[in-house]
Amino acid sequence: MTSSTKEFTQLIKSQAKSLGFLSCGISKADFLEEEAPRLEQWLNQNHHGQMGYMANHFDKRLDPRLLVPGAKSVVSLLLNYHTEQIQKDPEAPKISKYAFGKDYHWVIKEKLKTLMAFIHEEIGEVGGRVFVDSAPVMDKAWAAKSGLGWVGKNTNLISKKVGSFFFIAELIIDLELEYDPPTTDHCGSCTACIDACPTEALIQPYQIDGSKCISYLTIELKDQIPAEFQGKMDQWAFGCDVCQTVCPWNRFAEPHQETAFKPREELLSMTLKDWEEMTEEVFQVLFQNSAIQRTKHKGLQRNIKFLSS
Repeated sequence: MTSSTKEFTQLIKSQAKSLGFLSCGISKADFLEEEAPRLEQWLNQNHHGQMGYMANHFDKRLDPRLLVPGAKSVVSLLLNYHTEQIQKDPEAPKISKYAFGKDYHWVIKEKLKTLMAFIHEEIGEVGGRVFVDSAPVMDKAWAAKSGLGWVGKNTNLISKKVGSFFFIAELIIDLELEYDPPTTDHCGSCTACIDACPTEALIQPYQIDGSKCISYLTIELKDQIPAEFQGKMDQWAFGCDVCQTVCPWNRFAEPHQETAFKPREELLSMTLKDWEEMTEEVFQVLFQNSAIQRTKHKGLQRNIKFLSS
């Protein structure tokens, strides 16, 4: 390894920190050998439900060099979204805390573009692409490979230092860097997430049936929510935080400092009645630039009706 490789690695990591990222880990852009059979089995068992896109680009999903020709490094970044603020009405439909503020795709993409511009300025002509949860990239696998945490029994990336309330993003670039070793699994004999999952989506440790997950049912599923989940949704109308909230490692989660993720006061103070009577106009004003736009007004109303039926 050359001294410049070491220097470039430090430059990127320190700039990531100054942009507000929680942590940054780097791994060699290579074929994800261990993930290949796991992904194939998961798809064959139909655990992706209607998320047809999960079966697309199978090869690209496992090899970043097919996404970015000449790729040498995957730079994984974590951005904290943990907040201790909660919705005031205990009877109101619940919204996952990652959706309290501005849509994370926009917030993170801006930071990644700034980081890429910094690399071009400080290091030179570096080819690559930025990714935020919108391309066939196995975020959790890469973050684990680069030592940012381990994939826990709830299938989320967990860090001993900061828990799991964070977004994962990547730069895949054609620059050789210093690679971080993976960390070890620290779930131990704990099964808190499996025991707490309202719909029993965690079918066994480290395995999720995505088609039973409340996040899938409230966001990805376009049809009616199957009647078998009646009374099992734990009041979640968009996403679900249960398997993270019960995880002992989240006692180390600190509130984020990202102003764009700050929840709107109107959102937190909405009552059950407000949610049930929400018009399309109110929805558009309240959730402008929000991840909740993904369900559209119609989808959110479907979820809320299902909770009360």
